[in-house]
Amino acid sequence: MSATDRARRTNFLLDVTLFVICILLLTPLILLIANGFKTPQEMLIWPPTLFPKDPTLENFHKVFTETPLLRWMLNSFLFAILSTVAIVATSALAGYIIGKFPFRTINIIFILFLATAIIPFEVYMIPLYFQVKALGLLNSVGGLLVGYLVMSFGIFLIRQNVIASIPDELLEAARIDGAGELWIFWYVVLPLLRGPLAALAVLAFFQAWTAFAWPIIVMTRKKSFTIEVGLANFQSAYTVDLSLLSAASAAVMVPSVLAFVLLRRNFVEGIAASGMKE
Repeated sequence: MSATDRARRTNFLLDVTLFVICILLLTPLILLIANGFKTPQEMLIWPPTLFPKDPTLENFHKVFTETPLLRWMLNSFLFAILSTVAIVATSALAGYIIGKFPFRTINIIFILFLATAIIPFEVYMIPLYFQVKALGLLNSVGGLLVGYLVMSFGIFLIRQNVIASIPDELLEAARIDGAGELWIFWYVVLPLLRGPLAALAVLAFFQAWTAFAWPIIVMTRKKSFTIEVGLANFQSAYTVDLSLLSAASAAVMVPSVLAFVLLRRNFVEGIAASGMKE
């Protein structure tokens, strides 16, 4: 067997393996969407059906008319957008400074930033709650943002891309021409970091959109719930309406899926660039 034939067989086996993995990963998603169109009676059939026998939109109608789902989605969307803007801004600025201004203590500061990533949020969640309460920010987007303004991984991601893709000679040339540091950061550095910043924006948006532990203790009023906290309310102490829960879950996936589809190329490029050597 020639080397070309072996390569073709290897590629074919790899394609089949990846296809099977994709099917396995997509099956729960397909089941979730299909369950949203099933009646409560069909949800109890055993063995379960993959696709609904009698599709109905009643579940989606109830979700949008009998629950404040749109309000919860708006709360989550506002929270996710503001958190994404804050994380992108702080990560871009901190990553640029750490990557291009090598003063003595910069490595210590960078290590401290990374060290915060290994501390579980539950460790400092309660002290943070009392701070938010003292500031009078409970049941507000401001209270939610207190825990989602900075991302240590975002700083690391931008630092790696700054070192890998922005040469010192370019910055020095701008300084020789009389450009200030803020001008350089805005007009030189940020345009070169579009890919990594887009990848970071996707990560930050997902992090805020799917947040549960922090919103559930900060938001105590039903109208101020985020979507994850709102979905938990579809479950009572003794029963769960799986049809309504599936319909609501399928509806709230749309914004995050659209965000990933629109920015997927920048997401992959930005993450890949973070692994480059200095």
